[in-house]
Amino acid sequence: MQQHPLRLYNSFSRSFERFEPLDPAAGVRVYSCGPTVYSDPHLGNLRAYVFTDTLSRVLRWKGYALTHVLNITDVGHLTSDADAGDDKMEAAAKARAMSAWDIAEHYTGVFKRNLADLNIAPPTYMPTATSCIDEMLDFAKKIAPDHCYEIASGLYFDSTTVPDYGRLAGVRDDAGEGRIDPVEGKRHPQDFAIWRKTPPGETRQMEWDSPWGKGAPGWHLECSVMGRMYLGLPFDIHTGGIDHREIHHVNEIAQNQAFCDCADSGARFWMHNNFLVDRSGKMSKSKGGIATLDGLIARGVHPLAYRLMCLSAHYRSELEFSTDNLAAALTRLQRLVIAVRKHLPDPVEAVADGAARAEGHPAARFVAALDEAVSDDLNTPRALPALEELLAQKRMPAEARIEALAEFDAVLGLKLLSLTRSDLRVRPESAGLTADEVEARLAERREARAAKDFARSDAIRDDLTAAGIEVMDGDPMGWDWRPEL
Repeated sequence: MQQHPLRLYNSFSRSFERFEPLDPAAGVRVYSCGPTVYSDPHLGNLRAYVFTDTLSRVLRWKGYALTHVLNITDVGHLTSDADAGDDKMEAAAKARAMSAWDIAEHYTGVFKRNLADLNIAPPTYMPTATSCIDEMLDFAKKIAPDHCYEIASGLYFDSTTVPDYGRLAGVRDDAGEGRIDPVEGKRHPQDFAIWRKTPPGETRQMEWDSPWGKGAPGWHLECSVMGRMYLGLPFDIHTGGIDHREIHHVNEIAQNQAFCDCADSGARFWMHNNFLVDRSGKMSKSKGGIATLDGLIARGVHPLAYRLMCLSAHYRSELEFSTDNLAAALTRLQRLVIAVRKHLPDPVEAVADGAARAEGHPAARFVAALDEAVSDDLNTPRALPALEELLAQKRMPAEARIEALAEFDAVLGLKLLSLTRSDLRVRPESAGLTADEVEARLAERREARAAKDFARSDAIRDDLTAAGIEVMDGDPMGWDWRPEL
């Protein structure tokens, strides 16, 4: 099989470009903006990491050695995403009467667990902002003389000192900077904090000495510093949510230019995933919605259904969250698992070794379709029908099927060779019944229906509904029940 060249959309140039590593000997170097660990990761935030994982999987599948850095922001990120308000870590610590360090440790653990639940491969490095304070201070000291100025609240970067500030966001004047809050003493609206001084009379839980007074780094500084520390400048790809494109990444680029005294942005490609949108209010925490992955699991939904939901839309397209879309993703995952287990009854361990890519292999055309799809800017919605068509092949030898599924699993990360029907039976926290008890009640209901005792049949159905179980009469897949969403 002749491999298709990888084309990716570069937010910096606003165009599709063929991807080649800057330094083939160094492999591919990718930096991803990680979470601010002050609360449970939101489903919308987690979409970014499904996207980044897909990118990482595709790069590895195409034979590139990969170094991937995903940072943990445990200090410096303000509640406004700009230069006003409290640090999110300090605010969370006060609200919960905990130390900021304990808040960071707890929610970092939640984030890592969510990544594992979504079958997201661990990055090569996952450094924390607080572990890189000395390096951030060194970086700030180098750029301060020519690019920064000090005011009462801290050290600020003068955005007019670098070429073409705001190019990534398409911003050329103040009108495009609506998210930036005013700070007394700033020279220009776009200027941003490199170091924020602790206000007089206050003590932060997270603060350090600096040439500009005791305080903490600005949010934007950490990513420039960690990217340089772990990957060098420039590196191949920088990823993040589309909301980072307007301010955070713009400011990162400005810092990189100042440090290198060049017009280079610091990364060859800048890639951004679009939003998860909630038009129905189903994710609203105040309305008891499913805002987090743990909340979704508590409703009885397998986390890989959410991964599949993300893969069903292109990463640069808005993805609408609704219980209908989530139920559709869960049903699609169930169909895939049933199709695999029909031909491969027992879980299988296999790795993508390239066998199914060879010319003449029974599944070569399906793997070629996978390659064509993901080579076109990670077009996973086009890859999924190729997977479904592969599973519809009734006469394909088992060994060939396993080899092909290993290729799809390497890219899509759905664990189809190991998932079983019972794995997808996630018991809702609110359910008063175990999965075995549900099956037993359904067996009673089938007996009642066979005896035409419809009153008893309806009563059992009502009991199951009250326990958060949706009975699926006549489901063509033979899936008798699922949790109500």
